[in-house]
Amino acid sequence: MLKVGVFGVGHLGKFHLNNWKEIEGVKLVGFFDPNNDNAKSVMADYGLKRFMDEDKLIDACDIIDVVVPTDWHHEVCMKAVRKGKHVFVEKPLCNTIPEAKDLVDMVHEANVKMQVGHVERFNPAYLAVKDMGLNPMFIEVHRLAQFNPRGTEVSVILDLMIHDIDIILSLVKSDVKNISASGVAVMTDTPDIANVRIEFNNGCVANLTSSRISMKKMRKMRLFQKDSYVGIDFLEKKTELIKIKKPEDTDVFSFDLETPSGKKTIAIANPVIADGNAIKLELQSFVDSIVNNKPTVVSEIDGYLAMEIAHKILEKINNTSIL
Repeated sequence: MLKVGVFGVGHLGKFHLNNWKEIEGVKLVGFFDPNNDNAKSVMADYGLKRFMDEDKLIDACDIIDVVVPTDWHHEVCMKAVRKGKHVFVEKPLCNTIPEAKDLVDMVHEANVKMQVGHVERFNPAYLAVKDMGLNPMFIEVHRLAQFNPRGTEVSVILDLMIHDIDIILSLVKSDVKNISASGVAVMTDTPDIANVRIEFNNGCVANLTSSRISMKKMRKMRLFQKDSYVGIDFLEKKTELIKIKKPEDTDVFSFDLETPSGKKTIAIANPVIADGNAIKLELQSFVDSIVNNKPTVVSEIDGYLAMEIAHKILEKINNTSIL
């Protein structure tokens, strides 16, 4: 039985508590949160022990779940890793690149498991298509959210866009060649809306737009590759696939299309979306990686690489603002 301790039981932390309770082979030991209102509600609703000493909670656990604000990630994770504990940490991995490098080095030295909470990797809509041999050459992303003061301690790049950066880096097996970016701070002191173009050495181009001051929510990614188009709606949990039909394709709607190179049969399909709770799936996968001693789905290296691109984007935006 793996013992779990949670750091931070605010809005997202409570979602984690609910899902940890449903995962077999783990036991919630307690939590640490300096906010008395959060602590009182969790003690009342979950009957969970509140630890007033961070080290005592870490010592009592095998797994530490870090759901505190980003600027605390490095301190809490380092304490846990130094004590040989496995760590699940919400995205972004850390607040700064030096902190992230420091943490990655310590994780390797301690030989523990770490997973970063890039939860969209476990979104049922993405899971439905991720094993379809995706090799996109053009990617279009829109991630829009209504304004919420929670999470605004970081820019929209590190708050929202980093989800899509992580997925794109996992799909495009090539180094980044060039980044162009523009962003505007509207409601906070950091960019609240941004548009980014990432060019890869293999020719793939990704255009990303993220906003946290939109009137409506949207989380869509469109992938264009040879002979096919894949649309992923992370919010509505829907996918669509349009491609050149192959003889083995069944259960698809198709029609013939005359092209300069001859007649082609176009197939349209909506892959089956399995029921699934993305947060529960990511926590369960972390437990599985520990129990079976296998790599985590979203490793500390993945978290670092997404952070690295996010900070390069911020540098581009800052340089543009100065000009």
